[in-house]
Amino acid sequence: MTLTHERSETTTASSKNAKTPKTNAGGRRPWRHRLSRFDQNASPYFYISPFFLLFGLVGFFPLLYTVWVAVHEWDLLKGQGEFIGAGNFVEILGDAMFWNSIVNTLSIFLLSAIPQLAVALVIAYLLDRGLRAPTFWRMSILIPFVVTPVAVAIIFSSIFNEADGLANNLLNLIGIADQEWKHDTALSHLAIAVMVNFRWTGYNALILLAAMQAVPRDLYESAALDGAGAARRFFSITIPTIRPTLIFVIITATIGGLQIFAEPRLFDVSTAGGIGGSDRQFQTTVLFLWELAFFRRDLGEASAVAILLFLLIVGIGVINFLISRRISTGDAPKNRAARRRERTAATAAASAAAAGTTIATTTEENAR
Repeated sequence: MTLTHERSETTTASSKNAKTPKTNAGGRRPWRHRLSRFDQNASPYFYISPFFLLFGLVGFFPLLYTVWVAVHEWDLLKGQGEFIGAGNFVEILGDAMFWNSIVNTLSIFLLSAIPQLAVALVIAYLLDRGLRAPTFWRMSILIPFVVTPVAVAIIFSSIFNEADGLANNLLNLIGIADQEWKHDTALSHLAIAVMVNFRWTGYNALILLAAMQAVPRDLYESAALDGAGAARRFFSITIPTIRPTLIFVIITATIGGLQIFAEPRLFDVSTAGGIGGSDRQFQTTVLFLWELAFFRRDLGEASAVAILLFLLIVGIGVINFLISRRISTGDAPKNRAARRRERTAATAAASAAAAGTTIATTTEENAR
């Protein structure tokens, strides 16, 4: 009995010694153990620090500096002037050219983003169906993205030339007269949207294709066995499953669409300065900002436009995020009350199942 007791004490003491780290004469843990603990706690922050340092250098600091410039009179050549607070913002908000650029930007954005995402979804779905030579088709739809925006703008500027462009020549073949692609507001917006869609549709399609290929094929097979058609499987399985990627594509398309510059800048180079048409009929907000900064040399007002455009992008991005999340999770509860009812029903079902199990167990014991 005594021997057993001594063995148990020895085992307990050895286990305590194994769990407790060794300490030096001063009662402190050795430096290797402290270094290991520091490495374990601090390594993740060191790994992600390059991104935040780079973002702070090229992203956050310029944003703060833009705010600083926006509250001062600031000439491109003379430099910083006196502090005027919200004076630049008041001046810009009262400028009709600014609101004209906002309307043009939103119009081109809607004409480009909505068809672009819809066509990208269709292309990604077709590529996901297992076409022959998939690498060829994927590379083919990515080629327009590889072409530089300047080259795309020059090519399409020639296509939509009002005198002898390809677009008017094709329309003449079916009996339609020449269109003023560069002077009519709606037609110029449509032509610029075509340029944007040509370049970005394939890029977004490949991103969506990567998300679609991660969807488990068992879901499609089960739905097909239940009698669901291709359209039903697409809207009930594919769209909800690729929701995070779809939201990412929508947000990036929003940011890029509202910051459009190269396409309207080079669409009609015959106008003086390339400021968006002879009557500013396709001048976007970034093009208006560029005019303020480098033609009027007013960096204060240009910075105010940049801040207002940033707020517009954030607002529309949040709206797109909320709409896309609701569409992709249309089968989810719509409000807190519905979620509460679902939780109550689930709890009641679990209680009923537990009660049924208890009754069955009691009955079996009584039978025994």
